[in-house]
Amino acid sequence: MPQKTFRQAINEALHQEMKRDDRVIVMGEDVAGGSGASGDKDAWGGAFGCTKGLLGAFGPARVRDTPITESAFIGAAGGAALTGLRPVAEIMYVDFVGVCLDQIMNQIAKFRYMFGGTASTPVVIRASYGAGRGGGSQHSQSLYPIFTHIPGLKVVVPSSPYDAKGLLAQAIRDDDPVVFLESKMLYNTTGEVPDGAYTIPFGEANIVREGGDVLLVAIGRMVGVAEEAAKTLETEGISCCVLDPRTPSPLDEDTILEKTEEIGRVVIVDESYPRCGLAADISSLIAERAFPSLKAPIRKVTPPHSPVPYAPVLERAFVPTPDRVVEAVRAVAKG
Repeated sequence: MPQKTFRQAINEALHQEMKRDDRVIVMGEDVAGGSGASGDKDAWGGAFGCTKGLLGAFGPARVRDTPITESAFIGAAGGAALTGLRPVAEIMYVDFVGVCLDQIMNQIAKFRYMFGGTASTPVVIRASYGAGRGGGSQHSQSLYPIFTHIPGLKVVVPSSPYDAKGLLAQAIRDDDPVVFLESKMLYNTTGEVPDGAYTIPFGEANIVREGGDVLLVAIGRMVGVAEEAAKTLETEGISCCVLDPRTPSPLDEDTILEKTEEIGRVVIVDESYPRCGLAADISSLIAERAFPSLKAPIRKVTPPHSPVPYAPVLERAFVPTPDRVVEAVRAVAKG
């Protein structure tokens, strides 16, 4: 199977879905330009190069640069979806969602409900998230819990190139609004990705690694962190199962609970803030519905409840690391 980067997987999914369905359009800042002063088109392909080549393949009517106003183009994407198009709108950094949260939370997420099921809003909102590139507090947050909290939205956080392609194709074909979040630290990572089109259903967790001593539940970029920790722990005789929920909403509660009941020890690794974050949500689920199966207290490995630091040494200390996961697993394994 071919090796492709996370970025290439996103680009390939967009190409294939736009070719399959002429109702799919792409819109956002620099998705068709990004060339600076020269005036050449398609020189950049969005902030992270994921839309490069789409303009030449599908033309300016379907690949549209927008002004730097998220409130306008996210609102336009919602309206376009109501008319029968299937927009994919790119927000450069998820941190900018504060500008257009009303359009997402009070409009797009609620259209189907408010109109008695007679309207659908098949819009995909793509955005980068996460720390690690020195972007500072306003460009480095992991805000997927905010969208997970809002009824009417589906939320996707892929952890590999294979999942990125299959989940994005599924998101574009879905008749409900989907927030699709991509860790900016994963764009250059590689993995096996089929050339042909395929989809991955929402609400189905992925068992990335089997193990019987401790269950590691990790999301997005943290799946790789958990895998690295699991490899270290294996040398110590501790076998870890790594579970990737893939979609915070809908969440595959059944698989999380089944694995908890089977293993009895749980560590949750999450890049979002600890208060009301995904780790807290999953911890609550397990405590309420699988408490008798627990052999030790649930451990959470998250950043501190602090803005993301700009200084590289502080940013590295902010993001959960394999060493921190190893430490948490050791504590749970002894419990």
